[in-house]
Amino acid sequence: MDSQLVSKVLDAVNERFDEQVAFLQALVRFDSTRGHEQAAQDWMAAQMRERRLAVDQWDIDVADIQNLPGFSPVLGNYEDAVNVVGTHRSLTRQGRSLILNGHIDVVPVGPEAMWQRPPFDPLIEDGWMHGRGAGDMKAGLVSNLYALDALRACGLQPAADVFVQSVVEEECTGNGALACVARGYKADAALIPEPFDEQLISAQVGVIWFQVRIQGLPTHVAYAGKGANAIEAATPLMQALHALQERWNHGEHRHAGFAHVHHPLNINVGKIQGGDWASSVPAWCNFDVRMGVYPGQPVEQARAEIEAAIHEAAQGVDFLRAHAPEVVFNGFMADGYALMDDQREPARSAVSALAAAHESVTGQALTQSPTTATTDARVLALSGDIPTLVYGPKAEAIHGFNERVELESMRRVTQTTALFIARWCGLEQASK
Repeated sequence: MDSQLVSKVLDAVNERFDEQVAFLQALVRFDSTRGHEQAAQDWMAAQMRERRLAVDQWDIDVADIQNLPGFSPVLGNYEDAVNVVGTHRSLTRQGRSLILNGHIDVVPVGPEAMWQRPPFDPLIEDGWMHGRGAGDMKAGLVSNLYALDALRACGLQPAADVFVQSVVEEECTGNGALACVARGYKADAALIPEPFDEQLISAQVGVIWFQVRIQGLPTHVAYAGKGANAIEAATPLMQALHALQERWNHGEHRHAGFAHVHHPLNINVGKIQGGDWASSVPAWCNFDVRMGVYPGQPVEQARAEIEAAIHEAAQGVDFLRAHAPEVVFNGFMADGYALMDDQREPARSAVSALAAAHESVTGQALTQSPTTATTDARVLALSGDIPTLVYGPKAEAIHGFNERVELESMRRVTQTTALFIARWCGLEQASK
């Protein structure tokens, strides 16, 4: 790219950066935990319309996606699951099309007393913005819009169609991104600015969510020996799952992208409920688990191994031998994805374009690293056959207390995204 144009684009981001920070602050104020995203999505749709993007806002219908590869099972209904896509239509369509994807949903905040300030009252301090979702990933959503704004401020726009997606369900299924695929949104490449410290994600794990349901035999605690404690029976089952995860970490499925990662697959028992009364032997216990899988590790095979491990461990508990625990898959059923394995020309060209943009902004070579998390990249890549790059700002304590994003990093990511769009899509004179 011409050096004068690069400077002009970078300056355009800088000139609007205070406005961009205020935009992010306003977006973080929305409590967009699962089921409560509608107000934030309405606001995003309004912001897209102001930018003269053609807005598509719809309620996700499970019937439209439940038979597609990449669908994750759900419990309950989707009455409040709303996606928003803003479309820029090129006048010339001379370049390559692009999806700019991000998710509006955020994880629960936990006990608010553990936060230094209310999680949806964003604080700016020492160059960081604090608040739930500031990093994961509202800063990325905002950078997508302001990258396009910067180009338009220069009198330019992408010379290819660009689809700006604000989706739900990223934190629990990926079905929001899948609904975009089902609705026909395709492009030559996609960029997702998840908060990974300005590094390109070379590979990501898949994730399986499930719940183990245990029945016990209630009795008065005075006669506890005659009952069967469902909560205590959970312990050997959890131990069996940890043992399974260790076998996977060192087994045949280990992906080359994680060769130097000490413990790429992690299990988390994230929730447990059980019993009804302190003086009664508990008659029931449910615990919820997240387990990781490698790219290329068949999810259906992993699911079968999970069920086998639970049922084998149950054989060591007298009561559970006759009352087998139930395994219910209730969320992520997600394959791993490795961008590094995609050697097709579009993927390689997209990586090169991002690397050049990153170096123009930072003066440094783009680092590529794997992550032991999952993102919607797998949905766009595996279900939509779209080479998908994950690259976003520096953030800390995502999913934890006092989540925060570094604002200067958001600035650099916005500049890099604008230059990437220019390189990938090409540029044309902005429409009036």
